[in-house]
Amino acid sequence: MARKREKGFPPAPEPLPIAVVDNHTHLESIAGILPDDVPDPGLTGHLEQARAVGVTAMVQIGCDLDSARWSVHAAQQHPELVAGVAIHPNEAVLHAGVREVAPDGLEPDPQARHEKSLDEAIAEIAELARVDRVRTVGESGLDYFRAGEQGRAAQREAFRAHIALAKELDLPLQIHDREAHEDVLEVLKQDGAPRRTVFHCFSGDAEMAAECVRRGYYLSFSGTVTFKAAEELRSAAMLAPAEQLLVETDAPYLTPHPYRGRPNAPYLAAHTLRVLAEVRQESLERLCESVRTTSEQLYGPW
Repeated sequence: MARKREKGFPPAPEPLPIAVVDNHTHLESIAGILPDDVPDPGLTGHLEQARAVGVTAMVQIGCDLDSARWSVHAAQQHPELVAGVAIHPNEAVLHAGVREVAPDGLEPDPQARHEKSLDEAIAEIAELARVDRVRTVGESGLDYFRAGEQGRAAQREAFRAHIALAKELDLPLQIHDREAHEDVLEVLKQDGAPRRTVFHCFSGDAEMAAECVRRGYYLSFSGTVTFKAAEELRSAAMLAPAEQLLVETDAPYLTPHPYRGRPNAPYLAAHTLRVLAEVRQESLERLCESVRTTSEQLYGPW
């Protein structure tokens, strides 16, 4: 008989020895969903659950207009949070009104189009980015998983606008890069990367990691580094200097092994950190301290 697959949030890991930052999370997607044993079913429950294992600060990312507004409000209400705002590359395609068959053969949804133009959407992001609790522009970048040529052109237009905004406001840029490594690096080279550039959920190999490190970019590792088949990603994580390495959950996505398929949340950054410490053959205390220090250097104090 096949083993019944468990659902719901994974068990809490052991508390970390030093408090850390979850560098990228989407709490708006899970604010009303928590394990049965957490008494508060709302956002504060997630914050308390994370704090209990040593994840005491988070970068809450809003990557469409609704979630960007939510993120700014949440960061203003909860000292554990700072916000990041942007138009995700896949959202940029919808704001641009692109109608094309994707490389995987899927027909576009005729209803999937945003009222605001891409220029209007980016203009609102630029306003939100000026709020004090917003500490990063992101996530923005390129996502070639389903975008065709027209969609990719819209993504590049949005990406370049976000690069310019991050440089104008002297904010870090968090990059989304899916199946677009070479083009992301090329756009950053052509336009000039912001002073602080972070590859959210780094997905490249050791060669790409070496190039990013050489350019002074930061590499943020999620639960994907714990996946069984992620040997190249672990090689990249071993190569990254401590002062350029971050940890994130990307919750509710990318739940670390052995809990894939179950929802993710900021408290599980503690699990990924333990795996990273083993991969890098360094003490958990040292890794936690460097992640905390680097996060605060990037985003400022919470």
